[in-house]
Amino acid sequence: MRASDKVYESLRADIVEWRLAPGTVLAEVEQSERLGVSRTPVREALGRLVADGLAVQQRGRGTVVSEVSEDHVEDLFVLRVALECASARQAAGSAQRASFAELAQRFEDAAHEVEIPGTREAYYQLVQLLDDSVDEAANNKYLSNALRTLRVHLQRVRRMAKDNPERLKASAGEHAAIARAIASGNPEVASAATTVHLHQSFTHIMAHAVGSERQ
Repeated sequence: MRASDKVYESLRADIVEWRLAPGTVLAEVEQSERLGVSRTPVREALGRLVADGLAVQQRGRGTVVSEVSEDHVEDLFVLRVALECASARQAAGSAQRASFAELAQRFEDAAHEVEIPGTREAYYQLVQLLDDSVDEAANNKYLSNALRTLRVHLQRVRRMAKDNPERLKASAGEHAAIARAIASGNPEVASAATTVHLHQSFTHIMAHAVGSERQ
């Protein structure tokens, strides 16, 4: 992996995980010293972060971690509903549905386990597996590429809401419903189940993340 790729992955992870908060100045000299590389790969990585929307250029400050606003979250979810519903619909209509019944069962099991300390990371990995499986079954590289970019921003927003056991339990049930619908081969039900999940997710984030930021 090139030095600029490593710097990009490191800075992107720090931004998504809120180790670098919105408004943080990403000075080339400081980041090159922190990451142990020259300024050139840092400069290249910062350019990619700006292109991703995770950072912005501000006059007099240089490159800064971008803010997360209520409008930002609303715009993300408008796009998320369009893309994820389309992807779920295509996945349900494909022949690659064998694994989704098993995924649904795993989410139903997870609904009883997410309140146990130390299980959250395994749950998020299961969500990632479902996302990857839907992308593969949908078999649409344009949808997959658009969703891959979008999910970086969604991970960042999701971290604002912290881990709420009751929400995670409900979310597991919603993911199980999506997987069951895809396994059944019903595109409209898969899309509807996805819509329900995204509505609940958006409502929770606005109430517990963006709402708390305004207080």
